[in-house]
Amino acid sequence: MSTTAMSRLGRTPAEPKADAGLPDTGHRATLAAAFVRSGRGLHTGRHATVRVAPAPSDHGLVFRRTFPGGRTVDVPASWHLRERQPLCTALRSPEGPLIRTVEHLLAALYAHRIDDALIEIDAEELPIFDGSAVPWCRAIREAGRAEGAVPRRAIRVLAPVEVVDGRRRLRIEPGDGLRISAHLALAHFGPLDWSGAITPDGFLAEIAPARSFGRYWRAMLGRAYGFAARKPLLQGCGVASAAMIVRGTIIGGLRVPDEPVRHRVLDLVGDLALAGRPILGRLTAVHTGHELNHALVAKLMAEPAAWELA
Repeated sequence: MSTTAMSRLGRTPAEPKADAGLPDTGHRATLAAAFVRSGRGLHTGRHATVRVAPAPSDHGLVFRRTFPGGRTVDVPASWHLRERQPLCTALRSPEGPLIRTVEHLLAALYAHRIDDALIEIDAEELPIFDGSAVPWCRAIREAGRAEGAVPRRAIRVLAPVEVVDGRRRLRIEPGDGLRISAHLALAHFGPLDWSGAITPDGFLAEIAPARSFGRYWRAMLGRAYGFAARKPLLQGCGVASAAMIVRGTIIGGLRVPDEPVRHRVLDLVGDLALAGRPILGRLTAVHTGHELNHALVAKLMAEPAAWELA
């Protein structure tokens, strides 16, 4: 972003401090303890309580929807179960229940190398909090990470895979670890860029603080439409739960430089988590969003010659 644009938008005085690293010996890991967080959903506007608990090795990340009377339905965090919903990532159980806005928690778990966890939720949508992934990251770090005896196997990209939709483009190529270079251009902002490796400390400091964002007037129109139509659309959206843009300004200022493109990276990491394993590759993302992210995961999984389990 240009110096002029940064001056218009403002910056917070400091980014969140990264904790000392999390040990990693290459085995599947879960949480050392459970944690509970509550809040309102971005789209439903309804209160939800989420309990994220340790799980056995090879359990994977599984959502468990709980209903009054004790009924429960499990929904694995899998690209097969992803259902298209406005402005979020949602998973639909074969039994019917939907769980929406899962991407921020999945991104935090992925970045902190948590492979196995049971995620219990008493409503349809996860809390949005302030629109960032920082609350999830803090909770994960407070709970701690515990490795088991099962080695972690990753999806190592062997050949380029690309999806394109007009000016939107997402490409993954062979590379060590997971590294993302992202570009976004917004009216009144100019080009926004971020590039880096996805590591626990780097994610917390550079990506997690970036909030969901949108044009204020569009968000309020969408919220009004959702209310009138009785649809779960932006009913919990506001300046406390998202970075609201008015022309070339974010209300309250930026939390991190180039915040909108960093949030696109946050969503991308959460959507990649639906592959079910860590991904080793180098991504180039141009104007990407949920639909393109899911298209890339589906295309990668459909081309077994383009990857191997490492």
